[in-house]
Amino acid sequence: MGWFKRRTKNINTDTANKKETPEGLWYKCPKCKVVSHTQEHELNMWVCGNCNHHERINAKEYFDILFDEGAFTELDVNLTSGDPLEFEDTKLYKDRLVAMQAKTGLKDAVTTGYGPLAGKDVVIAAMNFNFIGGSMGSVVGEKIARAIQYAMDHKLPFIMISKSGGARMMEAAFSLMQMAKTSAKLAQLSEMGIPYISFLTDPTTGGITASFAMLGDINIAEPAALIAFAGPRVVKETIGKDLPEGFQRSEFVMEHGFLDFIVERKDLKARMAQFIRMTYDYPEKTC
Repeated sequence: MGWFKRRTKNINTDTANKKETPEGLWYKCPKCKVVSHTQEHELNMWVCGNCNHHERINAKEYFDILFDEGAFTELDVNLTSGDPLEFEDTKLYKDRLVAMQAKTGLKDAVTTGYGPLAGKDVVIAAMNFNFIGGSMGSVVGEKIARAIQYAMDHKLPFIMISKSGGARMMEAAFSLMQMAKTSAKLAQLSEMGIPYISFLTDPTTGGITASFAMLGDINIAEPAALIAFAGPRVVKETIGKDLPEGFQRSEFVMEHGFLDFIVERKDLKARMAQFIRMTYDYPEKTC
C-alpha cells in the first residue's frame, strides 16, 4: 500500500516556484471564445483564425497593413483639441483630453499620413476608437480636411478609415460643423477627379456615417461591422419592434445598397490598389 502514499513534502516549494503566465500572451476571441497566441493573432492581422472575427484595431495597425513596409509620413502630428465650451460632465473635458493622450499616446481620435501603397503614394486618414470612442471633434474634422487638401495639392488618392461612435458631445456645435467641412472638402476632391475610398469598420455610427463615411467613390467595409446612424437599441426602442437578424451589420447594409462590397483584412491592400489602378492615372512628376 506504500505505493499509493501521497507525497506532500514538495508542495510548498512547487507552489513558491510556480511561474505566472505573462499578461497579454494569449488572445480570447470575443465571438467564438477560442484562445490563440497573441503573436499568432497579430500575424493574422488581428483576425480570429477560427471564426474570422475582425478585432477592432486602430490607425497604427491599419497603416502597417496598407503602407508598403508600414512606411509613411504623418501629417499634422501636434494638432490638439481645445475646450471652447469649458465642458464638464463627470470630469472636465480638458482633463479628459490629457488623460486620453497619456493613456493612448495619441493627440486625438484620427491619425493622418501619406506614403506608398503597392508602390503608389496615397493619403490615408484612420480613426482611433480608443480615443474617446473615435468621436469627431474639431481636431478630427480639421485633420481630415487638411489630409484631403494635401491629397488635392499633390493629386493623390484619399482613403478614409472610419471607426467612431459619432460626434463628440463635449464640443457640441463645433463637432457638428465638421460634418459640413469634411463633406465640402470631399466635393472639391471629386471635382478634381481624384478617387476617394471610404472604408467602414466596426463601429461606424452617428455623424460619421451621416457625412464623409458614406461619400466615397467606392464604399467598402469589413465583415460584420456595425454601420448605422442611430444604433440598433435606439431604433428598436423608437419603433417598438424587433429588428431583423444582422440589422445594421455590413452584410445587411450591403444587401440594401449602401455598400459596394465587403473585404476581409487580408485582401484589403490588394483590393484598394486594384481600384486605384482602375480609376486613376497619376500625373507625371516634373522636376
